[in-house]
Amino acid sequence: MNEPKSPSDIAREALRRLAASHLPPTPANYQACYNEIAGIPTIPPFPEVPLRNLCALLRGADQDREKQLDRLSAAIGQRSWQGVTEALLSLVHDRPAGSSGTAQVASIDALPGELAGKLARLLECMLPALGDDNHHVLSQASGVIGLLRQPVVELSTVQAGLGDLTRQVIYAAEEQVEIKGSLLKLLHLVIENISELSIDDSWLKGQLEGVLASVAPPLTLRHLDEMERRLRDVIEKQGRAKGHSARAQAEMRHMLAEFVERLATMNQSSSEFEGQILESAHLIEQVESIDELKPLLAGVLEATHQMAEETAKSREQLKGLQEKVATTEMELVQLHHELDSASALARHDPLTDALNRKGLEEALVREISSMRRKESDLSISLLDIDNFKKLNDNLGHDVGDGALVHLAEVTRAHLRPSDTLARYGGEEFVVLMPDTRLAQGVEVMIRLQRELTRSLFMAGNEKILITFSAGVAQLAPDETGTEAIRRADQAMYLAKRAGKNRVMGA
Repeated sequence: MNEPKSPSDIAREALRRLAASHLPPTPANYQACYNEIAGIPTIPPFPEVPLRNLCALLRGADQDREKQLDRLSAAIGQRSWQGVTEALLSLVHDRPAGSSGTAQVASIDALPGELAGKLARLLECMLPALGDDNHHVLSQASGVIGLLRQPVVELSTVQAGLGDLTRQVIYAAEEQVEIKGSLLKLLHLVIENISELSIDDSWLKGQLEGVLASVAPPLTLRHLDEMERRLRDVIEKQGRAKGHSARAQAEMRHMLAEFVERLATMNQSSSEFEGQILESAHLIEQVESIDELKPLLAGVLEATHQMAEETAKSREQLKGLQEKVATTEMELVQLHHELDSASALARHDPLTDALNRKGLEEALVREISSMRRKESDLSISLLDIDNFKKLNDNLGHDVGDGALVHLAEVTRAHLRPSDTLARYGGEEFVVLMPDTRLAQGVEVMIRLQRELTRSLFMAGNEKILITFSAGVAQLAPDETGTEAIRRADQAMYLAKRAGKNRVMGA
């Protein structure tokens, strides 16, 4: 029978076994080896510190919960697993049904407070879009929002309320869509009717065609803003033309009165001349000698000379009136031309119909304001046609202008309705992309490059491939639009140097 080993012998052997097993001499490894050699069962140490940390995390304002946590804390102090187990089970199962607080919120029958608050905020933001004439929907929504604002939100109650509200919101939203469609149809009819009534005002009809294009679906706030600007242009030009036309009509009436007066004078002179001639003819029939005929002939010659002078004077006056009429007519034509040119140059590039610099500045202010209000993203791209000078030199400026128009048409066809295209100068264009991060903006411009290569530009019978290089910058929170365009310009320059037909992010 082997003699029992002393603790010092067990300790030395445990150290040798750790070294032989290549185990690190941690307290846990040493304790395991020592217990194995001594034949003592290995019992994990009581995790008092982690349990007390857990107990502190579970503390709350509820009195029943505090009593149960006190029981848990006492069991931890006694190192009693049984006591810890019973206290934890009491927290989970034995909580009174009427208790409230953090435990109630954590229950599967309750909605988390943060989620309930966000749902309430969502409903509040959604209601204005449905109008204020559906009192049933507003009443139901207010009831659901009130439930979501309660300290404890019962899931089943909110679920039932949301179900009823959802059905009502669907009906109301469908009605709003129909109302918007009907209003658009009515607006189209009004504008088309104005256009038909304005037969002689080609500039006005052109403006109204632009308004009709701006209200074509899908309708957005940007489209409505563009429509408002165009309508204001129409109203301004119509007022100016109306005032000038009124002045021209007054002048025409005055000239017509002079003309009628001149005709009356000519008629009177003609009648007097005719009377003189008849009287002279009667006297000539009665003469008996040549001496008596001489004064009669002198009178006829004098009357004829006066009539000739009067006719020449009237002819000159009528010619002057005719020239005034022609001048007034030319002034009206010039006014219409100037109004049309002023409208086209106000915010749009007359060649490509993209926004010009002034229109771009207004669009930047609008988009940046919207971005900061909604805390969203805005990416700005500056693109430049590759080898444009060579295209102009080899094929002429008309072909170059056609290439610019082609690029603008392809770009508009493949951008979103919310995006904005502006001609920045020469062969450079700027694209504003709201709700778009930098990586997405780069993808948009690369996709546009592919679409442009598929849509070949025809210069007569010659097919010409147009490409562009682009830089994209995402507007920083404290950055101006001009600074973002400058960064996009620098990225575009790098894209040119990298081989052209490329897109670089700033």
